[in-house]
Amino acid sequence: MEALAASGVDPYGGRFDRTALAGDVVRAFDGYEGREVRVAGRIRAIRGHGRMTFCDLEDRTGSVQVQFTEDTLGGETYGRLAHLDLGDIIGVEGLVFRTRRGEPTVGAAGFVVLSKALRPVPSRFYGLKDTDLRYRQRYLDLIANPEVRRTFTARSRMITRIRTFLDRRAFVEVETPILIPVVGGATARPFRTYHNAAGLDLSLRISIELYLKRLMVGGIERVYEIGRVFRNEGVDTRHNPEFTLLELYQAYGDLRDIMELVESMVYELAVDMTGASVVPYQGTPIDYTPPWPRVSMIEALARTTGIDWLALPDGDEAARDAARSVGLEFDAGASRGHILDKLVGQFVEPTLVQPTFLIDHPVEISPLAKARPDLPRVADRFEAFVAGREIANAFSELNDPLEQRRRFNAQVEERRRTADEEIPDPDEDFLLSLEYGMPPAGGLGIGIDRLVMLLTDAPSLRDVLLFPLTRPVGEGDGDGDAGAGGPDGEGR
Repeated sequence: MEALAASGVDPYGGRFDRTALAGDVVRAFDGYEGREVRVAGRIRAIRGHGRMTFCDLEDRTGSVQVQFTEDTLGGETYGRLAHLDLGDIIGVEGLVFRTRRGEPTVGAAGFVVLSKALRPVPSRFYGLKDTDLRYRQRYLDLIANPEVRRTFTARSRMITRIRTFLDRRAFVEVETPILIPVVGGATARPFRTYHNAAGLDLSLRISIELYLKRLMVGGIERVYEIGRVFRNEGVDTRHNPEFTLLELYQAYGDLRDIMELVESMVYELAVDMTGASVVPYQGTPIDYTPPWPRVSMIEALARTTGIDWLALPDGDEAARDAARSVGLEFDAGASRGHILDKLVGQFVEPTLVQPTFLIDHPVEISPLAKARPDLPRVADRFEAFVAGREIANAFSELNDPLEQRRRFNAQVEERRRTADEEIPDPDEDFLLSLEYGMPPAGGLGIGIDRLVMLLTDAPSLRDVLLFPLTRPVGEGDGDGDAGAGGPDGEGR
C-alpha cells in the first residue's frame, strides 16, 4: 500500500464506471469479443509469466481472466503489478479476446487500484472451511465460497417471491413494533431492556401476532409482516436467538384457507427456485406438490407411543406418568403442555419427512386458537413439518375476548405453579381490542430461515443467516487473519 502511494497511486480509488460484468463476458463471449470493456472486481488469482501477468477478476457474476503485458502498459505501469495481491480490488479497461487456449480474456490497456487489501484473503483453491470462522467473519466466507453467496441471493429472491405471492392475494404488508411493553403471541423467554427517556421496561418481541390482530380489528382484513423476532434461547442447527418470521392473518377465513395458502406458496417457491416440485434435502427427495397429508397429532402420538392423550386425566401428574412409561426425560416441574410438546418432538416429528400438516393439537397448548366445534378439547390448529422439522404454525384464530382472557389467566396460573419464565403476562390492550370485535380469521406463522434451509439444502440454520450469533473471540484467541498461518487458508 505504501509503495503504491509513494508512486502516486491512490490505494483506495473512487468511482469506476463498469460497462460489463465478469461473468457476462465469459458466458456471452460472442457478444463481447473485440469490444472494449471496463470491468472491476477482486483479484482471486494472479500469476506472472515474464513480461506478461494474468489474474482472475471476480465480481458478483463470476470471474474473467485479465491479461497484462509490459508492451501494452509500459514499464512503469506494468511494474506496479508487483504491488498487487490476492484480494485487491481493481478496475480494468481493455479489449475482449480469446487466448490460444480458448480462454475468454480482457487484454488490459490500463488498470486502477480501487481498494488495497491489507490482510490476505482465503485462497480460492483451498477455500475457507473453518466453520466457526465462516460464521464469525461472514465477509470472508462470502469471498472464499461462491456457493454461500448463491445461498443468500436465493434467500433474497425467496422473500421477494413470498411478497409477490401475498400481494396477488390482496394482503397488505405492515410494520409493527419490535420494542414492546408486553410480550405475547408465543411462549418463549424474551430479551428485556429499559427505555431511559420514557422510564419504561420493554422487551424485544417474541412474535408478531397480537399487533397484526389489532390491525384486523381496525379493518385491515388481510395483513402480514416479514420481520425479525427475538427469543432468549440457545443456539443449535435449528435455532438462533433472532430469526425471520412471516406472520399473516386472513379475515373471514379459517385453518382450511391457510392450509391451501401454505401448500400453494411453498410449492410455487420450490418450482420458482429450483425448477422442480421435488427438491432434495440432505439426500432425501422432498415432494412439495399439494395437497399435503393431514396427520392428527393425537392419533400419531397414540400410534408411536401408545399414549391416548385425550383419555388421560387432567393435571400434570398423569402426563408425567405417561411420559415415564415411554422413557421420556423431562424436568421435575414440567407441565402437561411441556410434556406433550416433548413427546411429540421425540416420537412424532422425526417421522414427518414429506410435507405434512400435523393437526388436532390439544387446546391446553394452543391458547390463541379456536377449539374445534365437535371436539372442544382439540384446537383448530396445524403445524407444518418437512424433513422432520417444523416450518409453520397456524390456527383458526380465537376471537372471543372472554375465552381469550380465561386462557391467558390459565397460563398465568400455570406459570405460578411451575415457575415457567417463558409464559407471558396477559396483554390487556390486546384483550381490549378483541372487545371491539375481531372477525373470524385464519392465521399463520412461518419460519423464513427454515424454509430457506430446505430449498437451498443447507444443513444448519446458521448457513442461511448472514450473521448468526457467535461468541466473541477471547483475548489471544486469534486476530481473524483468515488467510495466514498455513497452506489450508483456514487460519485460526
